[in-house]
Amino acid sequence: MTEPQNPHYSDNVQTHLKQVEALLAKHALVEEVAHKEMIPRAERHELIDRLLHKQHLTLLRSKLDGLHAADIAYILEALPIEQRLLVWDLVKSDRDGEILIEVSDAVRESLIATMNREELSAAAGQLDTDEIADLAPDLPQNVMRDVFKSLSVEEREQLRSAMTYSEDSVGALMDFNMVHIRDDVSLEVVSRYLRRFDELPDHTDQIFVVDRDEHLKGVLSLNSIVVNEPEVIVSSLMRTDIIKLHTDEKAAQAALAFERYDLVSAPVVDEDGKLVGRVTVNVVLDFVRTESESDLLNQAGLLEEEDVFASVWKSAKNRWVWLGLNLCTAFFASRVIGNFEGTIEKFVALAALMPIVAGIAGNSANQTTTIIIRSLALGQITQGNAGRLLFKELAISGLNGLVWGGVAGLFAYFLYHNTALSVVMMSAMLLNLIAGALVGLLIPLAMHRLGRDPAIGSSVLLTAITDSGGFFIFLGLATIFLMK
Repeated sequence: MTEPQNPHYSDNVQTHLKQVEALLAKHALVEEVAHKEMIPRAERHELIDRLLHKQHLTLLRSKLDGLHAADIAYILEALPIEQRLLVWDLVKSDRDGEILIEVSDAVRESLIATMNREELSAAAGQLDTDEIADLAPDLPQNVMRDVFKSLSVEEREQLRSAMTYSEDSVGALMDFNMVHIRDDVSLEVVSRYLRRFDELPDHTDQIFVVDRDEHLKGVLSLNSIVVNEPEVIVSSLMRTDIIKLHTDEKAAQAALAFERYDLVSAPVVDEDGKLVGRVTVNVVLDFVRTESESDLLNQAGLLEEEDVFASVWKSAKNRWVWLGLNLCTAFFASRVIGNFEGTIEKFVALAALMPIVAGIAGNSANQTTTIIIRSLALGQITQGNAGRLLFKELAISGLNGLVWGGVAGLFAYFLYHNTALSVVMMSAMLLNLIAGALVGLLIPLAMHRLGRDPAIGSSVLLTAITDSGGFFIFLGLATIFLMK
C-alpha cells in the first residue's frame, strides 16, 4: 500500500483533489473542442485518442498511481458521478479492493454498480478475510461464491466466522493476521521465527503467547525481544495482566479501552478463552469516525449515509421519513396555536414572543440530549446514577429558566409595558426549559433502553415537543393571566 506523501494530511489531500480536478477540467475541455470540430469520424477519434489518452488521462493515471488508497477514496467521494467513474476507470485494477474498503458505503455502491463479476471477484481477492467480510454486504451473491472458492480452507472458516458477527461487535473489527508463539521458547527462537516473515502485520507492537490449545496466556512486547538476552525464556518476560477483548463485546466498549489504555493492538478471545484474532488502533479509529458520522446523520433524521452527488430522487427519499414526521408535528403545533386564536387576537404581542419561548427551550433540550448521548456512549450512566442526573438537569434548567426567563420578561416589559405579559413570558420560559430538559433526558434514555441508537431523530423529536409544548405553555398562561 502506498504511503502518504506528506505529513500535513488535510493540506496534502486537498492539493491532490485540486490537481485531479484541474486535469479532469482539461480533459473535458479538449474533448468538447474535438467533438465540435468538423472532422471525419475516423480522424476525430484519432484526434481524441491522441489529445486525451496520451496527455491529460495519462497524467491523471500517473497522478493516481502515486496516491495512497485513502487519498484516492477521498477524491472519489468529492467528485460528481461522471468524473468519479472516469477516475475509477483509471485506477490500477490491482488496487480496486483496498480503495473500495476505504470509500464510504454510499460511494462504494456507485462504484460496484459499474464493475462486472470478474472485476469484483478480483478486487475482493486482493483483501484479507476480515476486509472481505466488511465488503460482503455490498457484493452480489455470485461474486461471494467466487470469492469463497478462491480461498483456502482456513481462510473460508475465517470469513464465515467474521460474517456472523454483528456490525457493532468486536468480532466485526477483528483482524486474523497476527503473530503468536508459545511460552516455553527462548527469545532467540522467537527472533528466528519473526525473521521468516517478509513483513510483520500492520500495527504489531506485541506478540501473543498461547498454549498448545490456542488459549491466550499473555503478551510479549517487541521491545522485550530487542533489549533482552537471546537465551531468556518467553514465560519469564510475558505480561499476563493484559487487556483482552471478546468477540461478542460491543465495539464501542473496545474503542473506550483503546482510548483509556493507549492501546495499539489488543487480543480477541472467544468464550473458551482461545485466541481468535486481534483488534488494531487503525480499525478502532475508523469505527469511531464512522459512528460519529452516523450519529450526526441520525440526529438530523437521515436514514443512511448519503452520497452528496447522488441523484436528487435518491437523496430526497433518504430524507422523507423524518420530514414527514416533522410535517405532522408542525401541523400539531399549528393546532395548538389555533386553539388560542382568541387570546392571540386580543394580545397580538403574543405572536411575536412565541418563537422565543419555543426556540430557547429547543436549544436547551438539544444541549441536554447531547450530554446524555455522550455519557451513554462512554458508559457513564447507570441505574444507580440516573436519578441524580435527572435532578441535576432539572436544576440546571430551572436556574437557566429563572435567569434567562427574567431577561426575556424584562425584554417583553420594555417592548410592551405590560407587567402581566412580562410575568407570563418569564414563567413560560422557566416551565418550557424544564420540560425541554426532561424530554431531552428521557428520549435518549428510552431509546437506549429499547436497544436503539439514542441519536436517531433526536433533534427532530425534541424540536417537535419543545415547539408544541412551548406554544401550549405560553399561550395557556397568557389565557389564564391576560384574559381576565
